[in-house]
Amino acid sequence: MTLLEAIIFGIVQGITEFLPISSTAHIVITGMIFGYTFPGLSFEIYLHLASVLAVMIYFWRDLFQVISGFFRFIAKRQREDRAQFFFGVYILIATAITGVLGKLLSDVAADSIKTPPFIAGALVITGLSLIFIERFHRIGNKTEETMTFWDSILVGLGQTLAVIPGISRSGATLVVALLAGLDRETAVRYSFLLSIPVILGSTVLAIGDFSSTMIEYVGTINLIVSFVVTFVFSLLGIIWLISFLKKSKLTYFAVYCFVVAVLIVLFLDPSTVMDVE
Repeated sequence: MTLLEAIIFGIVQGITEFLPISSTAHIVITGMIFGYTFPGLSFEIYLHLASVLAVMIYFWRDLFQVISGFFRFIAKRQREDRAQFFFGVYILIATAITGVLGKLLSDVAADSIKTPPFIAGALVITGLSLIFIERFHRIGNKTEETMTFWDSILVGLGQTLAVIPGISRSGATLVVALLAGLDRETAVRYSFLLSIPVILGSTVLAIGDFSSTMIEYVGTINLIVSFVVTFVFSLLGIIWLISFLKKSKLTYFAVYCFVVAVLIVLFLDPSTVMDVE
């Protein structure tokens, strides 16, 4: 891998991770364009670490409030910590559902979900979902104080679908959270905070695959550069998305998903099985 390619991978991952357009699809497509099949630890998961670091830094106050409120409520049962405690519980519930069902879905689907036509179709589904939630569903008013266990279960189920390349994790959690009646601000915050345990969990499960082969294949300098670039662009992507959602529509992302789906169908070999870890 060249230094320029490492930078491009970092930019693609950073920009697309938290936008509702499927970072997995974009990393896989970028890999196909450059002709890479990554051995051992998925390069995608490695870059996800940089993205989750950006979330943790940007939302450090929110993260601290949830964690401290969670344990204070357990220790002291103070009423003011109740909302943060249950919000933490809702994050754990959605994460557990995603971890168990996501693994089952990934194992069952196997290579059938790794072809360009399938990924293009998944991107279309992502786009249609964004249009539906924006144009045909009234946004609710639930906050972290009023959301329920059922809301977290629904979001966990929605997030599970993101194991399919082309189904955006951020898009799925946003759509399902809004569908469950959460207000936009709470849905966005919940989606971002959910990414932390999900990405860290997937990394822990795959850490045994991180070997000298991976380092030699990509290159030490390239790994460092791609990580730093991913972190920077993830941080910029978070800031931009939060600002964008305050004044614009999710339908713009839907149009983008449709365009990418068409390009995949037109320019990628439909018989190719992509390497999606």
